[in-house]
Formats: sequence, structure tokens, C-alpha cells
Amino acid sequence: MTNENIIAQLTSKDTMAAREFAEMIMVESQLSDKWYKHFDAFASLLNHPNSYVRNNIFYIIAQNVQWDNDDKFDAIFEDFISHITDEKPITARQCIKALGELGAYKHKYVPRIISAFRNADLSKYKNSMLPLIRHDMYETENLLLNHIHFDK
Repeated sequence: MTNENIIAQLTSKDTMAAREFAEMIMVESQLSDKWYKHFDAFASLLNHPNSYVRNNIFYIIAQNVQWDNDDKFDAIFEDFISHITDEKPITARQCIKALGELGAYKHKYVPRIISAFRNADLSKYKNSMLPLIRHDMYETENLLLNHIHFDK
């Protein structure tokens, strides 16, 4: 499958088909590096205008970071974590949760993720979403710290 085909399927107007395709990639990426060769294609969708695409991409990238022996994620880290304050609060929440998975695979990112959480300007979010985003950050931070603790 070519990068163009993958991008076309992940950005399909048929959001259910795109989601199913993304879920297949996520599941397969937990078990093997089959999809890692498309990492750059996935990364190219981090700032896609459709928040559903971004939501899927966060998890796809998070699953593929475990296979990232080339440290390609280093080049997109700042772009990735910028979405913890995404314009869409639901997308921000998805990014935060995906960072929990990502940090479980690559502990070297944990201090930078936690720092990004603590320095995030959440003032643009409505009062109804703010507690949810803060809770997600709290939960994800605890998850990340537990992963590091149990590895020692």
C-alpha cells in the first residue's frame, strides 16, 4: 500500500471507513512494525484540517513510536504536543491520552510531555471543557510516571 493510498483512506469523507482503517492500523501496530515504514505519511497528517483525522493520527503515531529506532518522532515531537491545546477541545483530549500511550513506549519523552502539560495555556477552553482536559492531563501524567517507576 502506498503512502498516497493510506492518506486517502485516513482522510476519507466516509469517517466510519476512515476510523475502521485507522483502528486496523493501530491494532496491527501494537503487534508489529508493519506500518512504521509509513511513519512520515502519518506525521504529515498531524495538522490536517479535519479533527477526526488528527484524532486517529495521534493514536497511530503513538502505537508506531515503539518501532521508532530511527527517532523520527524527535522531529515531530513539538508539533505533536502542540495539540494538547488544539483548537478543538475533544482533539486536545485525544492528543493528551495518546501521549500516555506514546510515553509508555518511549520513556525519554515523559519529562517533556509532563512539562508541556504543566506549561499549557488552557485559557481558551470553555469552563465546561476545562476540568475534563485538566483531568486527562492528570490521569496521563500519573500513567506516565507509573510506567517510569515500574521500569526502575
